[in-house]
Amino acid sequence: MALRYKTRKWLALLILIVGLPLYIIVAVNLVALLERPSILVELLIYVGLGIIWAIPLKFVFKGIGQPDPDA
Repeated sequence: MALRYKTRKWLALLILIVGLPLYIIVAVNLVALLERPSILVELLIYVGLGIIWAIPLKFVFKGIGQPDPDA
C-alpha cells in the first residue's frame, strides 16, 4: 500500500494528535485493571505498550521529516 507523501503526513498528524492520546488512556486503564502492580512490572508494561503502538504504524512515519519527494 503506497501512500502519497501528503497523505502519510496528514495521517501521521492525525495519529499523533488523536490516536496516541486515546491509546495512552487505554493503556493507563489497562494497567489500572491489574490493581497497581509493582513499579518494575508497571514500567515494563508501559515500555512494551510504548513500543507496540509504533510497530504497525512504522510505514506511516517513515520519511515524514524529509522534504516532499514529489515536489
